[in-house]
Amino acid sequence: MTITQLQYVLAVAEHKNFTLAAEKCFVTQPTLSMQIQKIEEELNILIFDRSKKPIQLTDIGQKIVNQAKNIVNEADRIKDIVEQQKGFIGGEFRLGIIPTIMPTLLPMFLNNFIKRYPKVKLLIEELNTEEIILKLKNGHLDAAIAATPLEDEKIKEIVLYFEPFVAYIPEHHASFQKEEIEVADLNLNEILLLQDGHCFRDGILNLCKNVSDADQNNFQIQSGSFETLIKLADEGLGTMLLPYLHTLDLKESDKLKLRNFKEPKPAREVSLIYPKSELKMQIIDALRSTIAGVVKGAIVFQNVQIISPLQKKA
Repeated sequence: MTITQLQYVLAVAEHKNFTLAAEKCFVTQPTLSMQIQKIEEELNILIFDRSKKPIQLTDIGQKIVNQAKNIVNEADRIKDIVEQQKGFIGGEFRLGIIPTIMPTLLPMFLNNFIKRYPKVKLLIEELNTEEIILKLKNGHLDAAIAATPLEDEKIKEIVLYFEPFVAYIPEHHASFQKEEIEVADLNLNEILLLQDGHCFRDGILNLCKNVSDADQNNFQIQSGSFETLIKLADEGLGTMLLPYLHTLDLKESDKLKLRNFKEPKPAREVSLIYPKSELKMQIIDALRSTIAGVVKGAIVFQNVQIISPLQKKA
């Protein structure tokens, strides 16, 4: 059997469809099917149960796929070792970034990075945390930037910075008169939230879990946009929390409505995360050092309380 054949097996296992797997592998469907059949004949077993729709792995097929992932990763590691030995920092690098980090952090470091490492071709995707974890494990991302800790044994984390939560309090609200606020001042029923799938939303729910229980209001809205929530807050429909970096780009009139928390400030931990296979570490290290260089002036908070980004089950 060959590495290429194992890659075909992994593609079918992921997509559960021979035609789609062939498209992703840039080969014809008959070619892919024939190569997989050769492995099955060599091993005298069936990897896939083709009678089911979508195609399913057999019991032995699942074990083969688990081992094939290790073999393909180790084959990639050989190329990685050679590139590191040569001191080469280049090639394609697939990076995922969560939506509440991408618009503020990416413009801060991208230009610096591509100037310092012109041989690296960055392919950047905006993805939620669940999508990022899945793509890292399936080998479709080399690394990602997300809120941590994620408590996943298959993923490593390098902390980049701590980013405090900042309250946006409209003028009509009672807490507007306070210079600093406490978690006890929050009312979960008043807080406008991002839609499901955003870990910043889950962080807010975790922060407020001991403050109050959400009751049914006469309206309910969840948005994917901080800008939308700010406008709703200004209309008297609630308050909201923002990540600190997002507050730097607000209009001066809106900055007057920001209130910091008393120390220790609730904050999220932002990390560079990557699979335990540790491939392309020279590019991961280059990303880490570049980001650290640009955020150290903007993010200087140390006395913080890290709020988990994981959704807590009742």
